Amino acid sequence: MIYTNLPNTNIKVSKICLGSMTWGNQNTESQGHAQLDYAFNHGVNFIDTAELYPVPATAQTQGRTSEIIGTWLNKTGNRDKVVIASKIAGPGDYTAHIRKTGFSKKAIHEAINAELKRLKTSYIDLYQLHWPERQTNTFGVRDYKHNPNDPWNDNFNNILNTLQTLVNDGKIRHIGLSNEKAWGIMRFMEESKKGLPKMITVQNAYSLINRLFEGDIAEVSLREQIGLLAYSPMAFGVLSGKYIKGTAADNARLKLFPRFARYSSEQSTEATKRYLKIAENNNLTLAQMSLAFVNQQPFVTSNIIGATNLEQLKENIDSVNINLSDAVLKQINEVHDAIPNPAP
Repeated sequence: MIYTNLPNTNIKVSKICLGSMTWGNQNTESQGHAQLDYAFNHGVNFIDTAELYPVPATAQTQGRTSEIIGTWLNKTGNRDKVVIASKIAGPGDYTAHIRKTGFSKKAIHEAINAELKRLKTSYIDLYQLHWPERQTNTFGVRDYKHNPNDPWNDNFNNILNTLQTLVNDGKIRHIGLSNEKAWGIMRFMEESKKGLPKMITVQNAYSLINRLFEGDIAEVSLREQIGLLAYSPMAFGVLSGKYIKGTAADNARLKLFPRFARYSSEQSTEATKRYLKIAENNNLTLAQMSLAFVNQQPFVTSNIIGATNLEQLKENIDSVNINLSDAVLKQINEVHDAIPNPAP
């Protein structure tokens, strides 16, 4: 395993982070524990969850993922050997079953206390805001369209002051963002210069078919030392090639939940076919090439992989040992130039 540090800290994390959003829905507790055991035994010490999980999010299942992690921590006694990241859900119809408010002081305190209870721990290493409160382009929306009637009011300073209290209380160690844009990241950076905690990571989608991070945010990431925790590096399994080849199992994510079509456009399918050909011509699986590409980016702190079985998990973790040549990267970039970011 390769290890990096969470930016501006001495906390060492594995380059591969174990994502967990299928546990409690597609995966049972015992399957989640088996994945945790395998990953931990192969050097993965970084686990990502969220109060929202599992996905698809429902009131009936909300919080089960973190509960599964909590029972594993309690059973194994591994809390001090792993780094745990979690997230508070932003406002929206998708999360109204959790709360209808955003990142108010009351909401943040309620969320962290409930998550600590689910995880059976007294602290969370990295606590992230799952998406912005303001209206901006997230989750498959390519371009920003301003709404002058957005009811949101600037509360960056208030949020950081609330999080500072939780840091002082020992409930969280560091803070991060998710599904955030360059402007939001820089506003948090600006406020942190007033003696408030700094956002050290941003968890955004990043893959061969979604490289939007490489725009303004990549420069922010490298200059401000805020590392990317890349999610969906396999694009919901599309970049395994199994849907193109027709080998996807009946319990594959997009067969169970076809409404998750973010990575399934005609352009995405064509790009994926071209990437598959590059991988096969270089004696790689598409999954290996897709994950290795993410692992090699200079702004990536950790690559969040998810799996529904141990065979997938093994292949995903082993990707850390693959280094793509300049020749392969050139071919990848040629496809990207022809079909840029087909899955925003």
